Order: sequence, then structure tokens, then C-alpha cells
Amino acid sequence: MSGFKTPLKMAGGVALASLLLALPALGQDAPAAEAAEVVDVVAGEAALHTKYILNSFLMLIGGILVFWMAAGFAMLEAGFVRTKNVSMQLLKNITMYSLACLAYYVIGYQIMYPGDGWLIDGIFGAIGIAVLEPVGLTADAADLTYATTSSDFFFQVMFCATAASIVSGTVAERIKLLPFLVFVAVLTALVYPIQASWKWGGGFLDQMGFIDFAGSTVVHSVGGWAALAGAIVLGARRGKYNPDGTTRAIPGSNMPLAVLGMFILWMGWYGFNGASQLAMGTIGDIADVGRVMANTNAAAAGGAIAAAILSAVIYKKVDLTFVVNGALAGLVSITAEPLTPGLGTASLIGAVGGVIVVFAVPLLDKLKIDDVVGAIPVHLLAGIWGTVAVVFTNPDANLGAQLTGILAVGVFVFAVSIVLWFILKAVMGLRPSAEDEDLGLDVAEVGVEAYPEFK
Repeated sequence: MSGFKTPLKMAGGVALASLLLALPALGQDAPAAEAAEVVDVVAGEAALHTKYILNSFLMLIGGILVFWMAAGFAMLEAGFVRTKNVSMQLLKNITMYSLACLAYYVIGYQIMYPGDGWLIDGIFGAIGIAVLEPVGLTADAADLTYATTSSDFFFQVMFCATAASIVSGTVAERIKLLPFLVFVAVLTALVYPIQASWKWGGGFLDQMGFIDFAGSTVVHSVGGWAALAGAIVLGARRGKYNPDGTTRAIPGSNMPLAVLGMFILWMGWYGFNGASQLAMGTIGDIADVGRVMANTNAAAAGGAIAAAILSAVIYKKVDLTFVVNGALAGLVSITAEPLTPGLGTASLIGAVGGVIVVFAVPLLDKLKIDDVVGAIPVHLLAGIWGTVAVVFTNPDANLGAQLTGILAVGVFVFAVSIVLWFILKAVMGLRPSAEDEDLGLDVAEVGVEAYPEFK
């Protein structure tokens, strides 16, 4: 209840000042004009405090929703991998999320938000751990123009963990746990925060006018580029591609689980995009939060419908995996600018994401790039599309800045990632033995008892 003390005191101050106004002017009483000034000052401070509280609350609720996306990724990936690798995939998601939170606290947050402490102006931020506000923060010690540091950190660390989750699904079923976690540690401590500082930390991309509202490029394409580099270095799963060049379909273990994961991600995206407004202390801000959420939903629906129709036209039947990833691609596509479109335009932007998935999945197979869950089409290609699509609805966007942002982030993340993957391959080894891969990583890496067909 202590959080309500300040607003109650302010309300009491307003009432007292109003009472002074109503009293007749007596010998030593303040003039009515001075009392009116007191009312204005107190009311202004109360409004500022309320905005600060509401802004912080929005990011706390948004952070909780984005955290829920970790469950979505875990369920989606568990559904798309084979039964013999489900426990390994779940273990990766728990440890990866936990490690990302630690790495972002120790190094990443200060690099991403250096304030005036840039080591290389606009390019490389500050070094240091994240520090929260003191216990029992008072109004006079707070930056009332924004929100609490703790709510900001809590919200942003969830985004960092999301970027790592994208990589996990692509490299599933053929990577050992330890080298994967080392890659995640570097990605979340350094790679993600450095490029995010270029936009969200006020770096050079932000200064040149690059627009990415909630992270089609800053979050999703980062995970996609890192995943692409990993898939190239790792190679395909054993038996995925036949000697004659054809592709062998490898069904997932549990489609209901994958669909549940998709809906959890869809729900979490309301926090991902909606809370990225970063304010709800005014009528305009709360209206924009609602607009962002409505457009986010519309884009997901557009992506799912487009993928369903196109897969039916091409393959003469609707492919469930395309529809699942079509919805997710629609969500990624709208993330760069979910505020300025109308509902129809948002649906169309999402629909293009769904189309991208249907065409990109078989293209990756032709290139012998094995992406178990389809994260490269969903997060990388739809992320690029969504970042370009900003120019169609936001009058402040320009194509040159958008393309520069896509290129700068892509070159940096892919180059660092592929070098890191090669180093890990040389030093630690990335893949389990052929026998362990055939047996399944649940047995080989996690210690789950072998399933009857493997005994």
C-alpha cells in the first residue's frame, strides 16, 4: 500500500489549497491568486506522479506478457521436434532464458542504454552492471519524465531473452547443450545489446531516422541472423536431405503443443508491441496502446489466413505448420510499426509475412539449410519485410534509413555469429556423435531414459 501514499498526499494538498481559495481573504491569509498558484502546482505534480506510475505499470505488465512468450517458444519447439529430443529442447529453453537474464544484467543493459557514457559515441555503449533505483524511491529523487529503472530493466531483459529463443528452434535436434549456451551468453551480453543501442539507446541508427517500434529488426532479425549462421555451420540433421537432393519430411512430436505455443506467443505479443509505447499516462498514450494491440492482432490473423490460402493453392491442402508460422510471421511483420497502420493495412502487412513463410520454407530446403521450426522465414525474412513496410504507413520513415538499419544490423550480427559458431565448433565441438543424434538428445544430453523403440 505504500505506493499510494504520494498520490494521496497530493490529493490532500489539492483539497487543502482549494479550501484556501474558498475562504475570504483575511489579514494574514495568502491572496487568492497565490492560493490558485498553489493549486496549479500541486495538481501538476500529482499529474506527473500519476503518469510516472502508469508508465512504469505498463512496462511491468508488458514484461510479464513478454515473459509468457518464453513458454510459447518452449511449447512451439517441443511440438516441432521429434519425441526423442523434446526434453532437450525444454531444457535449452529454461537454461537459455535464465542465462540471458544474467548476461543482460551483468553486461548487456549498460551497453544498450549508456546514456551519456558511450565508449564509442553512437556505436558502443558503457560497461557496467545494471543498477536499480534505491528501495523506497522518493518523488524528488525520481526521473518523473519516464518510468522507474526497475520496470524499464524488467521489460527490456525480456526482449533480450526473446532474441536468444529464436536461435534455439532453428538449431534443434543436432547441437550439444554447452556450446549452445556459450553462444547464447555472448549473444545476450554483447551482440544483441550493441546493435540495440544503435536504435533504442540513441545510437547512430536512431540519429539517422531509422524506425523500429518494437523490434522487427532489433529483436527478431537479430535472432534470425544468428540462427541462419548456426544452421550453416552446424549442417542439417542426419537424414534430412536424401542423396538424390530430395527432402525428407521429419514430422514433429506434437502438433497440439505447437499450436498452443503459437497462441501463447500471439498473446505475449500484445505486451511485446503494446507496452513498447512506453507510456500510458495520457489519453493519447492509452489510445495508442490499444491501437497497437488491435493492429498486432490483425496482422497475426492476416498472416495465418494468407498462409492457409496459399498453401492450399500450391499443395492442394492446408498445411498446419505453414498456418502456425504464418501467424507468427504476421506478428513479426507488424512489430516494426504497429501504431500508424489501420486495421486493414495491418492485416495486409501480416498477410505478406504469411506468404513469405510459404515460399521461404521450401527455398531453404533447396539450399540445404535445415531450420527445424521455421524461425528463419518467420523472424529474419518477415522481420526484414516488416522493417521495410514502415515506409508505407509512417510519414516520418524513409527507405534509405530503413535499409541502412537492416544492413547494419544484419552484417554485424551474422558476421559475429558465424565467427563465434566456427570458434565453438573448433574448440568445443557443436554436434553430438552420429550415434547420439540417432538415439536422441534426451538420452545423450539430458539423461532421460531411452524410449522403447531405441532400447
